[in-house]
Amino acid sequence: MLPSVEWPYVEALLRLSLGLSLGLLIGLERERSAKEAGLRTFAFIAALGALGGLMGEAFALASLVLTALLTVYLNIRTLMEHEGAELTTSAAMLLTCMAGILCGLGHRLTPAAVIVSTTALLAWKRPLSGFTRGLTEAEVRSAIVLAVLAIVIYPALPEGRVGPMSLIEPRAAWVTVLLIAGIGFINYILWKLYGTRGADIAGFLGGLVNSSVTVSELASRAAGAGPEAIHGAYRGIVLATAAMLTRNILLLGILAPRALFYCLGAFAPMLLCCLLLLQPSRKLDLTTDKGPVVDLQLPFSLTVALKYGLLFLLLTVVGSLTLGLFGEAAFYAVSFVGGLLSSASAVASAAAMVAQRTIDPWQGAIGALLASLASVLINVPFMLRARNAELTRRLTVAMTAVALCGAAGMVAWALAGRSIVSLMEGRISG
Repeated sequence: MLPSVEWPYVEALLRLSLGLSLGLLIGLERERSAKEAGLRTFAFIAALGALGGLMGEAFALASLVLTALLTVYLNIRTLMEHEGAELTTSAAMLLTCMAGILCGLGHRLTPAAVIVSTTALLAWKRPLSGFTRGLTEAEVRSAIVLAVLAIVIYPALPEGRVGPMSLIEPRAAWVTVLLIAGIGFINYILWKLYGTRGADIAGFLGGLVNSSVTVSELASRAAGAGPEAIHGAYRGIVLATAAMLTRNILLLGILAPRALFYCLGAFAPMLLCCLLLLQPSRKLDLTTDKGPVVDLQLPFSLTVALKYGLLFLLLTVVGSLTLGLFGEAAFYAVSFVGGLLSSASAVASAAAMVAQRTIDPWQGAIGALLASLASVLINVPFMLRARNAELTRRLTVAMTAVALCGAAGMVAWALAGRSIVSLMEGRISG
């Protein structure tokens, strides 16, 4: 005989309703794609799984077996009609049944997240297929290397500080390396999806990876070009600078939020200046064929990771030693020189020192800002590659204006901002 269980009516109804809703969601996508199993079939499968979960483990297993038999029948039928196997739909049916069982057991967020993600994968079949077919072997290897560095190597690193004078914290350094590389890799995916045509999008996306390389490429491609390409190079270089500042703000906000809080008064004028320099130019055009094309290298590789890691460790160790031996001025000098090489590594190093309490947030904010200013100024010589006096003049004035805004903001924040920040932090803690 079947077991007799008294279910709370409202709770049981909620579980069945959630399962049915999730089945309707994924079924709607399958119906729109004109598949054999559509809206009603997936709704029934989800409801079956939810009932199985409500009735117990044996019935949950039975509902899963029944769904598996249904997928077998579906594939036999399509094969007999010479239409090919419905492997994707079959997998979606089994996944829907499992999600329904979870609903019946009382889970809510997990089955909802699974079904929403599955529906998105089904709906984005063409973009994902086109994207994967366009991947090169080097890009696939880079993704694998990034996964190995994050999942395999990071857990094996020792915790806490190691080495002479306990100057190195391996896990903190590795997190910073992964964060910088991850930003570049995500940016590269966006690059693949949207293309590199158009100086606006090329400048901004390129600036997230390496602003100096982007500025150099845009300037060189504008050499001997027409007025439209020169105007596009100007906009692209300004946007590359804005992207570099945005990336550094993001790094500082993730690694040392208090340090970012101290230097917002300096970073904000720099970004505002970049926006004003773009006016009254036309709006961003992601599809235009005009303007130079930036050809950046793959933003993540083992060599790039080691370069970021070694530079980060070098700046952290040198910054800590010079701070202890020669005081704040030496640390600021190291941050500025580091910004000439890699502002991302220099900002991350300053943020890591704040997180390790080697320096206070105010010192870290000044170090990060000096690194960003150095990155802005180092781009000026690259603009000479354009071999266009008017473009070089405009860009020199623009970069000088951005740097002056940052310096003025830093001075103003030093005079008034520190007390404002302390007052705000006191109110928050109180």
